[in-house]
Amino acid sequence: MQNKYLIVYLRPEKSGLKFIKQFVMYAIVEIAGQQFKVSKDLKVYVHRLTNEEGTKVSFDKVYLLDDNGSITIGAPAIEGASVEAKVLQHLKGDKVIVFKKKRRKGYKKRNGHRQYLTQIVIEGISVSAPKKVAAKKETIEIAKEEVTTEEVVAPKVKKAPKAKKEETQE
Repeated sequence: MQNKYLIVYLRPEKSGLKFIKQFVMYAIVEIAGQQFKVSKDLKVYVHRLTNEEGTKVSFDKVYLLDDNGSITIGAPAIEGASVEAKVLQHLKGDKVIVFKKKRRKGYKKRNGHRQYLTQIVIEGISVSAPKKVAAKKETIEIAKEEVTTEEVVAPKVKKAPKAKKEETQE
């Protein structure tokens, strides 16, 4: 995972260490049903994409964008923001062993699974200003109706007496 800050040392031999913090732009984007925190030149393994190796892909479901400290949150996604990536290769993940057992019953099942993955590299995060649509002003007139309320008193109902338990004698 890539760090949020890039640390550069300036003249450590003279007056101790000095740090310069350079902010890295990142975004939270949905790729193949999963959310990833990505930044430029980051290699990410995602679930298998249908694109061929070497082709470029654009992802439009950007949920959060951090550009030099100014954070933009979408509702649910940011309009006009996209993440461009390039498909590097298609591969299989590591083997996962699924072992099921019930003790004292002689029941054992062993199964393996390898997930199909695609390795992509993030080439850039682009933001374009969303087009503002002029809101139509509509006036809706609501006819006021006078509503009369009358209090209706319901007659009180007496509760039935509780049944007594019979005592049995032996």
